[in-house]
Amino acid sequence: MQVTPSAADTTSSARHADGEQNSDLQLSAPGQLRVIKRNGTLVPYTDDKIRIAMTKAFLAVEGSQAAASSRIRETVNELTDVISAIFKRRLPSGGTLHIEEIQDQVELALMRSGEQKIARAYVLYREEHARQRQARQSVAEAHPSIRITLPDGSREPLDLGRLRTVIAEACEGLPEVDANHIEQETLKNLYDGVTQVDVNTALVMTSRTLVEREPSYSQVTARLLLDNLRAEALSHLEIAPSATHGEMAELYARTLPAYVKAGIDYELLDAKLADYDLEQLGAAIDHNRDQLFGYLGLQTLYDRYFLHRDGTRIELPQIFFMRVAMGLAIEEPQKNERAIEFYNLLSSFDYMASTPTLFNAGTLRPQLSSCYLTTVPDELSGIYKAIHDNAMLSKFAGGLGNDWTPVRAMGAYIKGTNGKSQGVVPFLKVVNDTAVAVNQGGKRKGAVCGYLETWHLDIEEFLELRKNTGDDRRRTHDMNTANWIPDLFMKRVFEDGQWTLFSPSDVPDLHDLTGKAFEERYEYYEALTEYGKLKLHKKVRAADLWRKMLSMLFETGHPWLTFKDACNLRSPQQHAGVVHSSNLCTEITLNTSADEIAVCNLGSVNLVNHIVDGKLDTAKLERTVRTAVRMLDNVIDINYYSVPQARNSNLKHRPVGLGLMGFQDALYLQHIAYGSNEAVAFADQSMEAISYFAIQASCDLADERGSYSSFDGSLWSQGILPYDSLDILTEQRGAKYIEVDRSVTLDWEAVRERVKKGIRNSNIMAIAPTATIANITGVSQSIEPTYQNLYVKSNLSGEFTVINPYLVRDLKARGMWDAVMVNDLKYYDGSVQQIDRIPDDLKALYATAFEVETKWIVEAASRRQKWIDQAQSLNLYISGASGKKLDVTYRMAWFRGLKTTYYLRALAATSTEKSTVNTGKLNAVASGAEPALSAAPAGPAPVPKACSIDDPDCEACQ
Repeated sequence: MQVTPSAADTTSSARHADGEQNSDLQLSAPGQLRVIKRNGTLVPYTDDKIRIAMTKAFLAVEGSQAAASSRIRETVNELTDVISAIFKRRLPSGGTLHIEEIQDQVELALMRSGEQKIARAYVLYREEHARQRQARQSVAEAHPSIRITLPDGSREPLDLGRLRTVIAEACEGLPEVDANHIEQETLKNLYDGVTQVDVNTALVMTSRTLVEREPSYSQVTARLLLDNLRAEALSHLEIAPSATHGEMAELYARTLPAYVKAGIDYELLDAKLADYDLEQLGAAIDHNRDQLFGYLGLQTLYDRYFLHRDGTRIELPQIFFMRVAMGLAIEEPQKNERAIEFYNLLSSFDYMASTPTLFNAGTLRPQLSSCYLTTVPDELSGIYKAIHDNAMLSKFAGGLGNDWTPVRAMGAYIKGTNGKSQGVVPFLKVVNDTAVAVNQGGKRKGAVCGYLETWHLDIEEFLELRKNTGDDRRRTHDMNTANWIPDLFMKRVFEDGQWTLFSPSDVPDLHDLTGKAFEERYEYYEALTEYGKLKLHKKVRAADLWRKMLSMLFETGHPWLTFKDACNLRSPQQHAGVVHSSNLCTEITLNTSADEIAVCNLGSVNLVNHIVDGKLDTAKLERTVRTAVRMLDNVIDINYYSVPQARNSNLKHRPVGLGLMGFQDALYLQHIAYGSNEAVAFADQSMEAISYFAIQASCDLADERGSYSSFDGSLWSQGILPYDSLDILTEQRGAKYIEVDRSVTLDWEAVRERVKKGIRNSNIMAIAPTATIANITGVSQSIEPTYQNLYVKSNLSGEFTVINPYLVRDLKARGMWDAVMVNDLKYYDGSVQQIDRIPDDLKALYATAFEVETKWIVEAASRRQKWIDQAQSLNLYISGASGKKLDVTYRMAWFRGLKTTYYLRALAATSTEKSTVNTGKLNAVASGAEPALSAAPAGPAPVPKACSIDDPDCEACQ
């Protein structure tokens, strides 16, 4: 933070000089108009400020779409020319104008042109800015004993006036926080000679220590952090040495063109971004959306998303969102208008694109897709070609899902060498090490999941790949694994039947068969073993193999359980191929083959922002989904493809994956407990609405851009919607093996008829984990229940105290939020169940993931799955896990029609020591047995690893 007396003056001067470093020299040019700013500074006259101000007035009256109107642009340009001509006639030889005089002429010109509503908005605009100026105005007040060490080694007194302005802005609109407390505590941590950076660090650290007491301090901390970020980016771009939040109302519009020029010069941005109307886009930037961030979200963006030059960030939050929006609109016919539309959706947090899109949109290599699925052939050159493709995709891309089922099993005959195969496992070791070696330019390790069908002869060794014991040459500690389970196996488990394992080199067609066709052929091969015609096989009891699958899942977290037939029989694209696996996070179900690597582009609706007055705002949801689907479809054409098979598949089928996040928060806003019939009903209702609007949005795009090329023969072309495909699964599996609620609330008949005529995308919906983008937007991850109500989250950006703001809100409303409650939450690892004074209704509402019965998670997922054409990344939480609980849970998942499951999370047997808890007679945990306290650092419960190889923030999907 820049806090010397000269900094504010320099900021003001630079702010009004329109980016010109030598404005004083220009002022002496003969015949030039000059403007007297309110602080007395003289700067050259420019028309740009007039255009921006009038454009903002139109936006205030007519909404964001005003910027899309050619009439509006023409009107603004005409009025600007009129105003400019007045001044030039009045002062033909040059001279000075006061800023207020210019604004008076703008107001008059709007009135004379008949734009009374716009004129009124402009008057309000002037009044609001006058109010903001007054609020920002501070008297430079030198601290009596603390001096700041400047970069050149000189020292200046700490400017208390600006320090207070920055703190006041950070606390604005948050009545629960105490600006004076932040100031006093910060000053205690400063010393004479402190650096400018350390002043801001002290502010941030002071505020973040208060988060556990009051969640609003997370926003305060983010805003204080922003002051430092603004100084870093604006000074590098030569806009200003620093700026307050209020000053960004004006500076963002000037920063955008400077940023684009610098990004192109640094070879970070696509040169096409310079072809946008940067003035129009700059006027559309809303600086107030910087205030939406919590600390974790902003720090995450700064550390891993903002573009940088030699370690210096050149992006600010709204510039970042505009860059992504511009990158996604770059091939739109009306790209300026679409970029503004996309920006408004992203910057408002109504929707968030996936991490690869946020990383790379608008850059020289726009690798925007999230997931890639491949099938590995059964021949050596093909196997290593697949590993090479993994490396290339991992270098630039997201998560990988590899189908290894075609590769022959251990002991299978190899004709070319007259030898025997070593099976799948040695190759998987190579895949594992490749994922570690190719780390996407240091951003993150490669992330891959290997899939194997349950009838493969190597399945038993495959189950043990993640064990920490045994021959390490046959272990893969860094890659994920998943079972690809046919329905016939599950039936044999239910019926306590036998199961036969084969080498795919002997039964190659099983790989591509599903449903009844698979069952018939599988039984045919079993019969051959009885006659000695298939010697390489093994018979096991299905229940024993199932038990081993569950044991390994509990012990190592792998392999995940995914269901082949549900994925294929409900796939809209079953006419064009076979789904051989899912992806890294088990939500993508797309066809793969030798010449097609499936690709999916992800994004998530923020459900929280669509709950209005305790109900789902379907009108807003429809608008969000329509724009989101368009953004996702654009990715397909803009995307950089590192291997040709991926390009071939994506352009041919055009799949996208629209999902959701913030489901738990949406329940809190409605006061619905996760473990309830009402929550299950809301899961059903919200996903039905998203599906309803997403399918129609894709149909709208088909009307505009044409249907995807493999549309004919798809379920869509037959009028079979995702909901209808349950009939296919039921008929093929057998009615006694599936039970799914089939209730409907919307009118689907018109949609069914419409999709027969054409649809833009072969697949439209998939619910990804959203681990990182949920952090950015400050909502609960995907469809997950709350992990804990108070915990410390550790990721690549540091450690962050996370507290449930909804719980705090409800406890405050009942007069129960105090220091004792904070200590109780710490002691009970964020759980409210054992805190006596909390009423039962709040205990039910704020039950954490391990306190919600797993059946509710599965049931809610079942209701969603009926509306989704792909799948959902579904973590299952089980407290006090046992073999019986696991058996019942995963049988239920299959029985309820789920396509996939993801991580199994079992509650740990131990918990952290409570060294941060203050004991006392008022503390609920101090009664009864005295807890053992340790001096070692502990704190709230750690969050479990999620969606990653080695850290809790997998960005491979979202």
